[in-house]
Amino acid sequence: MDVTFALLQQMSVYLVVAYLFSKTPIFDQLFTVAPRQRHRLVVYVVFSAFCILGTYLSLEVHGAIANNRAIGAVMGGLLGGPAVGLAVGITGGLHRYTLGGFTDLACAVSTTVDGLIGGLVHIYYLRHRRPQAIFSPWVPFLATLGAECLQMLIILAVARPFDDAVALVRVIAAPMILCNAVGAALFMAIIRDRRNMFEKFGNIFSNKALRIAESAVGLAVHQFDRDTAETIARIVFEETGVGAVSITDRERILAYVGRGSDHHRPDTPISSDLTRLAIAENRVVFADGFETPFACSIDDHCPLGSALVVPLRGDGEVLGCIKLYEPKGKLFLNINRRMGEGIARLLATNILAGRFEQQKTLLLQAELKLVQAQVNPHFLFNTLNTIGAVTRIDPDRARQLLMHLSNFFRKNLKRASDVSTLREELDHVRSYLEIEQARYGDRLQVAIRVDDRLLDLRLPTFTLQPLVENAVKHGISTMLSGGRIGIFGWLDHGEPILLVEDNAGCYCPGEGGSGLGLSIVDKRLQAQLGGMAGIEVACRAGAWTRVSIRIPRPAVAA
Repeated sequence: MDVTFALLQQMSVYLVVAYLFSKTPIFDQLFTVAPRQRHRLVVYVVFSAFCILGTYLSLEVHGAIANNRAIGAVMGGLLGGPAVGLAVGITGGLHRYTLGGFTDLACAVSTTVDGLIGGLVHIYYLRHRRPQAIFSPWVPFLATLGAECLQMLIILAVARPFDDAVALVRVIAAPMILCNAVGAALFMAIIRDRRNMFEKFGNIFSNKALRIAESAVGLAVHQFDRDTAETIARIVFEETGVGAVSITDRERILAYVGRGSDHHRPDTPISSDLTRLAIAENRVVFADGFETPFACSIDDHCPLGSALVVPLRGDGEVLGCIKLYEPKGKLFLNINRRMGEGIARLLATNILAGRFEQQKTLLLQAELKLVQAQVNPHFLFNTLNTIGAVTRIDPDRARQLLMHLSNFFRKNLKRASDVSTLREELDHVRSYLEIEQARYGDRLQVAIRVDDRLLDLRLPTFTLQPLVENAVKHGISTMLSGGRIGIFGWLDHGEPILLVEDNAGCYCPGEGGSGLGLSIVDKRLQAQLGGMAGIEVACRAGAWTRVSIRIPRPAVAA
């Protein structure tokens, strides 16, 4: 009984050391079953040290040593596999052998076997695809129980004189088997609990981050202003549970939510030295109120006691800051510090995405205006000349042409949207072609055949008109007679196909470039419908020019 209590005392010291070690970063390497070489090396070093520690925390009995050495060997095998377990066992066994005694060789052999037993159990669970079961305290308990029983048999088989070995086993068998098995189970419980806590906080952090990302993503894409900032600040405040959240640009507070809102007000200039420092030096500033003093720059009675200021970085400059506060008397959690930095990166990315979208929209609008500007002056000049000539011959026809001209320009003015349907595009093109037919007379024939299922197809505004104008300008205008323009649309295995064709064959790819109008149409198709969209120009000189429009299937309206 005295041996049992003495071993339990030594095991308590052993486990205290293990618990203190669990607070170090190296301990985190034990959370897996050592799948990589680096992990195996860590497991070997750690449990070799614990194996040797178990030898030193020993009790002398009948000229031998009762100890907890087997815990380190078995645990090394369980977490590192048979090779690591064997290496830990040999290391611990050789150390024990150097201490001498009539059981030195038996103990060296048994410690090696202990590590190998742990490794075999490791292999068993891996082959049965149950690696997580290794972290159950029952596994090291039973493995160590069996290993210690085997150790007693090895002592009886190897140690001499035999009578001394029998006497020793009678005294130490039960205490060592019990203490080592329980100690191994408790050691694994420490690893398991630490691992579970790590995963729990990791899941909490991940879930919070995902909820914030899901709620906040896209808010700053359209416009980063006071309303957007307030919405994001409230989301962060509710998810993190901090005392207050503030978002600023480089000059003023955009939003403030939480404690202290009576004197921290939006649309007021930044007064905090911490915020100005974070913006000026582009770095995270943390004032915990202890090592780094924190004091409100507005009100001496402010309830806030610590602050984290994270700059919103983007495109080589600081766009503003997001600030998280905790009240006096409450610690600022590390998880909230990491969360604040992650939110800042997310928000900065959103703001930059918003700026990019705005610039892209402005570019598309400018290109659209350029297309309109190309059409209007020349077309208006030629049309007025045509109507003036027709007026003297056929006033009714002149009135019809004026109506078509009015319809054409009215649609130009009303089509402010970036997107229109194929039906609207065709209506616009018909007015244009009616006027051009009056101008060219018998030199221009028009055929429009489009599948009704495509009429609700959504396209960038002014997709067809530049293509048709190009056919007239570079094709029909060069012909003395027999000019034809066709606009066709059909479905080929569910894919929409649009084609603008003339029979002049005067405009071929690579001859003087693709033309500004066609280039803009191509870029706008790709920008709005994706990289698979665009136009292709094919030509047979003197025979035909065909401009086909590629449109991805999702662009077809339901």
